[in-house]
Amino acid sequence: MLFAPPNLETKELFWIIYILILIPKVFAKVMSVRELFPFFKWGFNIRRSNFLVPILSNNVIVTGEEAVQYEKPLPYIPQHNQQQQKQQQPSQDYIQQPQNDNDTNNSNNNKNNNINNGKEQEQQTTTTTQQQTPEVINQSTKTNNNSNNNINNSNSSNSNNNKKIPIKELSNEEILIKLEKGEVLAYRLESELGDCSRAVEIRRMLLEKQLSKKIEPIPYEGYDFAKVQGQCCENVIGYVPIPVGTAGPIQLNGQLVTIPMATTEGCLVASTHRGCKAITESGGAKCTITSRGMTRAPVVRFSDIVKASEFVSWINDNDNYQALKAVFDSTSRFARLSAIKCTIAGRSVYIRFKCDTGDAMGMNMVSKGVEAVLDHLKIIFDDMTLLSISGNMCTDKKPSSINWTEGRGRSVVCEAMITGEVVQRVLKTNVQALVDLNIAKNLIGSAMAGSIGGFNAHASNIVTAIFLATGQDCAQNVESSNCITQMEACNDGQDLYITVTMPSIEVGTVGGGTSLPAQSACLDIIGVKGSSSSRPGANADQLAKTIASAVMAGELSLMSALSAGHLMKSHLQYNRAKTN
Repeated sequence: MLFAPPNLETKELFWIIYILILIPKVFAKVMSVRELFPFFKWGFNIRRSNFLVPILSNNVIVTGEEAVQYEKPLPYIPQHNQQQQKQQQPSQDYIQQPQNDNDTNNSNNNKNNNINNGKEQEQQTTTTTQQQTPEVINQSTKTNNNSNNNINNSNSSNSNNNKKIPIKELSNEEILIKLEKGEVLAYRLESELGDCSRAVEIRRMLLEKQLSKKIEPIPYEGYDFAKVQGQCCENVIGYVPIPVGTAGPIQLNGQLVTIPMATTEGCLVASTHRGCKAITESGGAKCTITSRGMTRAPVVRFSDIVKASEFVSWINDNDNYQALKAVFDSTSRFARLSAIKCTIAGRSVYIRFKCDTGDAMGMNMVSKGVEAVLDHLKIIFDDMTLLSISGNMCTDKKPSSINWTEGRGRSVVCEAMITGEVVQRVLKTNVQALVDLNIAKNLIGSAMAGSIGGFNAHASNIVTAIFLATGQDCAQNVESSNCITQMEACNDGQDLYITVTMPSIEVGTVGGGTSLPAQSACLDIIGVKGSSSSRPGANADQLAKTIASAVMAGELSLMSALSAGHLMKSHLQYNRAKTN
């Protein structure tokens, strides 16, 4: 009878043995009851039997009539609980990585047990057909709270482990490694560290390692690099000391002015000083500003030359100009538009704006105002296309006839009368020799060379030296050195009349390098540090006058040395000293 078709009693015995013995083993391999019994519904349909049929579902054993309840779908598990279980699993994986295969299996088993336990708790709290005691509910709540605490502790641990250490708390050597790996950018060291001097030191370490050589001769200690950041220089590794000398004082418009000059050219300061002495002993120099205004010339393009011509006519109308001036002037407390000049080339128009910029050199100031005007013009002329805010008719840092003839920055004229006695005693030459040489060299010679603004002996020498000392934009010495030197014999040929005309000296006493300590101190030597509170622009005007007077002193001294044949002797004396 053992292998005969089982009757009802045998079938009941079969199910009891199967469920009690085999199910726990299968659960160890993580399989559900429904996966094990595709025919499980048959076992559910034994409704009115007088025997017990144990059925295991979510670790809950039900018998007899209660088994019928499981024909219905399993209780709904809220979505937020499912998400919580999903979040718990990766968090635990992140905190504790398995060391080997056994650890991996154990970890998986533990996770599944946790999931099953969660399902058991959910079913105990949500199944309406089961009667639970308050103690069970409290136990389930405590378990959930403990699970949430574990997740929070795990997340807190992850946050502490992943917390990024600020760059400034690392050592210089550790930062250097990050620089080499590209994890930190060298140009951002100042902002990352909050210490400009330390940033310079680390950048020097990086450069020395890249070059495989020391850069110790370039100093960096004792300098306030905070004044450099975001204003004067990037990727700073130090500073280059340039010798600074003073020429003068020179009597200028009735006041004595000392002239600081930063240069590495021997004899330059000495020669300028001699010219200052000759001018001052002869009664001093007079200097005046004939025009001032920084320029910017954008280039715009139209669809055809007719539209370009109409645009120029519109600009030249005074009412329209006044409207544009109001737009321009609204962009700054100091910038004031003084002129607009248009030049047509085909269907392109070059609009040269000229404006007063107070004590600032003013390139950024005028550019800001020009952008505002261009935005206004685009509304009126919808077919206007801006090609560039600078169309090279400004003209900035390049030789050009427009700066020479129309000026840029400060246009300055300076004059002096040098007595014949001073010419002979101080300058070691005579009046007629100076006049003849100036015609032959500065006027005819420069004309034969096709020079633009170069009708002088060495104006750029003095301009550049003062620019370096006072924190000016040294590249603008190109147009700032435009100069024509004129000499005449007067008082029956006994005395010398000298003038220099410089139409485009571009200087400022605020902004840029003028705020650096040493450069600011040099401006203070002249007496033009910062902005004039009583009359904006007065300090920059005085600086331009000082430069022009120094140029005139330099011209007078060099031309005297040339006419007397002393140039080479002077340079051998001051430029060829033996060094250790």
